[in-house]
Amino acid sequence: MKNSRRQFMILSAAGACTLALNGTVQAQAMVAETDPQASALGYKADASKVDKAKFPKYAAGQKCDNCALYQGKAGSAAGGCSLFAGKQVAGPGWCSAYAKKA
Repeated sequence: MKNSRRQFMILSAAGACTLALNGTVQAQAMVAETDPQASALGYKADASKVDKAKFPKYAAGQKCDNCALYQGKAGSAAGGCSLFAGKQVAGPGWCSAYAKKA
């Protein structure tokens, strides 16, 4: 069977869409509190559940969405974090690497 230019263009566009969607789906994976790195940093998806005795550095109002490492928009439900490549953290979450956004 001889492929036409039209078939090539359609298949190329479909392949590009598949790659783009695959990257979007992978970027949406959330960090689990049981993840070894998250556990080591004391990550909690809800900052109000942080053990204040174990992490005395924690102060009320510290959340991922106002951290310098957070890559999402302030107030968003989830966003990227430079500590957890390819995964998202909860906006209202917290970990011991918290650094106030300038």
